[in-house]
Amino acid sequence: MNPNYPGSTQGQMPPTGYGAPNMNPGQMRPPGPGHMSNPGGYGAQPKPGPGQYGMPPTANGPQYPNMGQPGSVPGKPPDMNNFQRPPISMQNNMAPGIPPQPRPPTMMSPPSSASQISNGMSAMNISQPRGPAPNQTYGAPPSSSGQPPMFPPGGPNMQGSSGLPPTNQMGGMPRPPTSQMGGSAPGQFGGMTAPPSSQYSGGPPSQYGGAPPTSQFGGAPPTSKFGGAPPTSQFGGAPPTSQFGGAPSTSQFGGAPPTNQFGGAPPVSQMGGIPTSQHGGAAGRPPTMPGMPPPSSSSFGMPPHSMPGPPSGPPTGANQGPPSGMSITDRYGQGPPSGPPSGPNMPPTGSGSFPPAPGPGGFPPSSQYGGSGPGQFPPQPGQGPPGQMPPQPGQQRYPGGTMPGQTFPPNYPGAQPMAGPGGMQQPSGPKKLDPDQMPSPIQVIEDDKANRSGNFQTGKGAVPPLVTTKFVVQDQGNCNPRFMRSTMYNIPCTSDMLKNCHVPFALSISPFAKLPGEEYNPPIVNLGDVGPVRCKRCKAYMNPNMMFIDGGRRFQCVFCGASTDVPAEYFAHLDHTGRRIDSYDRPELCLGSYEFVATKDYCKNGLLPNAPAFIFMIDVSYNSIKSGLVHLICERLKEDVLVNLPKEVGQDESEIRVGFVTYAKEIHFYNVKSNLAQPQMLVVSDLDDVFVPLLDGFLVKLSESEAVIDSLLSQIPQMFAESRETETVLGPVIQAGLDALKSADRSGKLYIFHTSLPIAEAPGKLKNRDDRKLLGTEKEKTILTPQNTFYTKLGQECVTAGCSVDVFLFPNAYIDIATISEVCRLTGGNLYKYSYFQMDEDRADLDGDRFLEDLKYNVMNQTAFDAILRVRASTGIRAVDFLGNFYMSNTTDVEMAAIDREQAINVEIKHDDKLNEADGAFVQVAVLFTSVGGQRRLRIHNLALNCCTQMADLFRNTELDTLVNYMAKHAVRTGLNSNPKQVREGIMNQVAQILACYRKNCASPSSVGQLILPESMKLLPLYANCIVKSDALQGGSEISTDDRSYLMHKLNAMDVASSQVFFYPSLIPMHDLDSHGDRVPTAVRCSMERLRDNGVYLLENGISMFLWIGHNVEPHWVQQVFSVQSAAQIDIDKCKLLELDNPVSQKLKDMINSIRSERCRYMKLTIVRQRDKLEPWFNHFLVEDKGHSGSASYVDFLCHIHKEIRNLLS
Repeated sequence: MNPNYPGSTQGQMPPTGYGAPNMNPGQMRPPGPGHMSNPGGYGAQPKPGPGQYGMPPTANGPQYPNMGQPGSVPGKPPDMNNFQRPPISMQNNMAPGIPPQPRPPTMMSPPSSASQISNGMSAMNISQPRGPAPNQTYGAPPSSSGQPPMFPPGGPNMQGSSGLPPTNQMGGMPRPPTSQMGGSAPGQFGGMTAPPSSQYSGGPPSQYGGAPPTSQFGGAPPTSKFGGAPPTSQFGGAPPTSQFGGAPSTSQFGGAPPTNQFGGAPPVSQMGGIPTSQHGGAAGRPPTMPGMPPPSSSSFGMPPHSMPGPPSGPPTGANQGPPSGMSITDRYGQGPPSGPPSGPNMPPTGSGSFPPAPGPGGFPPSSQYGGSGPGQFPPQPGQGPPGQMPPQPGQQRYPGGTMPGQTFPPNYPGAQPMAGPGGMQQPSGPKKLDPDQMPSPIQVIEDDKANRSGNFQTGKGAVPPLVTTKFVVQDQGNCNPRFMRSTMYNIPCTSDMLKNCHVPFALSISPFAKLPGEEYNPPIVNLGDVGPVRCKRCKAYMNPNMMFIDGGRRFQCVFCGASTDVPAEYFAHLDHTGRRIDSYDRPELCLGSYEFVATKDYCKNGLLPNAPAFIFMIDVSYNSIKSGLVHLICERLKEDVLVNLPKEVGQDESEIRVGFVTYAKEIHFYNVKSNLAQPQMLVVSDLDDVFVPLLDGFLVKLSESEAVIDSLLSQIPQMFAESRETETVLGPVIQAGLDALKSADRSGKLYIFHTSLPIAEAPGKLKNRDDRKLLGTEKEKTILTPQNTFYTKLGQECVTAGCSVDVFLFPNAYIDIATISEVCRLTGGNLYKYSYFQMDEDRADLDGDRFLEDLKYNVMNQTAFDAILRVRASTGIRAVDFLGNFYMSNTTDVEMAAIDREQAINVEIKHDDKLNEADGAFVQVAVLFTSVGGQRRLRIHNLALNCCTQMADLFRNTELDTLVNYMAKHAVRTGLNSNPKQVREGIMNQVAQILACYRKNCASPSSVGQLILPESMKLLPLYANCIVKSDALQGGSEISTDDRSYLMHKLNAMDVASSQVFFYPSLIPMHDLDSHGDRVPTAVRCSMERLRDNGVYLLENGISMFLWIGHNVEPHWVQQVFSVQSAAQIDIDKCKLLELDNPVSQKLKDMINSIRSERCRYMKLTIVRQRDKLEPWFNHFLVEDKGHSGSASYVDFLCHIHKEIRNLLS
């Protein structure tokens, strides 16, 4: 049977166990991750394509550092009291002290339909005269959507007022009219060719047909990596999108490679080749060391707030920005030269013979910032001072000369130089795309927290806040998003539309998710012998969307439309609106989530179930005794763990039964009946036919047999202290536990504590087949799939009996998780791994604490047992595919022996008919389960969604985190049936298809060179790259085979909140906790460039936790936290902070505990000093940077996706 996996992940681990750099004594520390081949598709030879030589795209004018709010007086600072929060993506990139500039009120809202594209250029005036039009500003955007001004004041053909013949930018003959992308290609909008005059010196405003619903990044053409500023959400109409400005990029995006900036060979393509100008300046320029200052963001000519870097110099006048050529520091802190370099093959740069030297983006400085730099032209007659454009009639005049818009200076890093004759590039300084211009997850998360925390009402089709936002749900007949999230809340009416958008319609369901303290658990409804009221045809359960007819005597099903008689005991009259008068007294008629008490009809064999049982099965082989594991379990199990057995709400004690087994090569059962003075041991040595030697006295209530259990746990370590048995069995142990639960007629859990590969002669024996070299190759699936079907079949038997298996592994070598985890996967159990577990004086608190915390949380984590889940959907759609850790014996029922709060199941839904926009779509998830108190119940979750016929409505109502969760799980499953390259290419292709569909159907026409992203999915490229780079998917030989299998299993059951932080870890500055009060400080982006060497940062992804300490951190801080003088003296092998009585230490520990409490696994703290041996492993989690194995950085991946989108669109 092919494992029913799905997924991909992003946390990475040292070879010694995920996140656990502890080793055997005498063993070397793991090296940093090794090298891996170039991920498919990155460095391919560019193909020629349209628009290679880069005239500007048709969107967005420059932004000026001193521009005020709309309506403000020129030169007067904006009134901060009235300042409004800009739309999400607009704030991504504000330099300190510069207010964001919202769009002016004069702009039109775009139409929300796809038809906006057809009329985009219909009003274009082909024969526009070259002189200034009456309404047109010089060099300013002709309309509110704003072009980057491309020429000095005076338009493309006016060389100042001297009356010289027009020359092109490189000197020489006049430039022929070109289409937007350079070259005389046919016009790109609807076959019309726009002469340059209409494009740059004044087409009428109507030319653009309203503002695009997009936030655009920079108007200038990007180089091979598109720069551009962060997305901005622009006002209603079509869904807002973000665009990364730019005309077609160079060699990366097709087209002949441009010649090298300094007249040499063309640049090499990006990924994996010699770095070209994209990777730190001109070809051949050495990258600088990590200690150098990072680049400053260029969006407003000032350094970004989050990064130290040389400021670009204050503006020197009301209308003037930084001097040309100095406004950008490139990535490594070096500014580009202030004029074109005169190298071989370059024309001389005398001030009289040529137009002004372009600034860093290849644009004349005069149009860049409004200042008139050296060698620039005087203003044209009728123009204001340099940089001041005449206002259009009826329009407010703004300082800086252009309307406030969502645009960025044309010289943003990565802007492409304009083409001269023959496509030759103009010289320009070295460039590097500024990561600050890319959409930032931190910005999106913080904006969502600011705008959407507080109450969330679950109306039909309401898109919930992000999982990272704290909000309180008010159930209005739709279930809490913690229980169920959808990738889209506006469903396409037809299957063709769903297919064309390439966004899967999938749900992530966590039916027993943990709710915060302010929210109530779903209420329990007991209808007595009547049982839950259901539709007679499709068996859907009563819910708020059912319609009562015939005076309340019948109800019409919202799923299948059938009418069902209401049982007499359930009847109630209707009010004047047709609702039952008891609607608000019955949870099932007004809430989205509730539980029904089930009748005997819902139970196996018509008998009500017994309370579940937990059986603890302890490996007592030599390894287990020697490492101190057996001693630790026996010492702490009762005080720390068993006291936390879960109980029903309102009960005084837990009803759960417990039993104990030990094993190595034979199995020992213990009779702990309450009337015995001492426990009795019964040994089963025939492993081929395991049986349970006792029934009465094996499974007992803790409160009744406490004394006997205490006695047993104190004796086990002594009984096996001299054990020399090194071989272990595992299959028969699980069979014995299963048999014990079956005989007692209980569902329950086996807790198995196991240390080594089961090689003893017995059923389930495994051989060592580890071969790390296969990871990342076509053959990796041979070691990532089970080596035989024994554990798969055993898992299926366990599910049928309601026996869940949780395995705690303590390996010192390969243990074949790929095979063993099958039992956990099929039964809905958990898998834990503690590599090189060792309990001694030095490490007593290392893994022991982590193991005990995990075990304690697992036991008390209220769980449903023997569960069956079914998804019902309204007419026209149905559930077709299921992903997660469970077993399916038919096509509709998801079976799990146990399910806890964190486990999630993903369901893909497809059309089998057309939907009606007016009716919407409905989904109901029903889980039949046995509670911890032994009661058979049904938990019901309902979700109502809207339907749409416009792509714009669909893209406006998507939920990215859920989509990423589904894509990752799907990738895990695909990886077990294909090879890593296909998985990577599949994800990249899907991302490109989604974004190309959006661009084609929803975005306003603009240059091919711009990357346009939907506002709701602007982080899709980033998260997709995180999936592709994740150890669960692409882990090469730097992680062990077992770690890879462990991560795949973990990812497969992750809910959306866990996968979000798993793929994009949280990186939190910890050196300045005082200024944040009790709040956790705002995270920074996951990139090396964000780390200051005098800072301390905590990185966590839900599985691992690192404390990174810069080598220049304040000695006072080090003294307060570690009790040593400097960072160099910190003992990094200690994974625990000292108990020190001072506010700094206390606050740091509280913060770490608070973060741990939000995760379902106890994260061990690993301390990493800057430039230390563990730093490469820490860097492995900085997902925006290039990976060790050659995986792409965020910027590179975005470029690659842009290239793919352009290929699809052309």
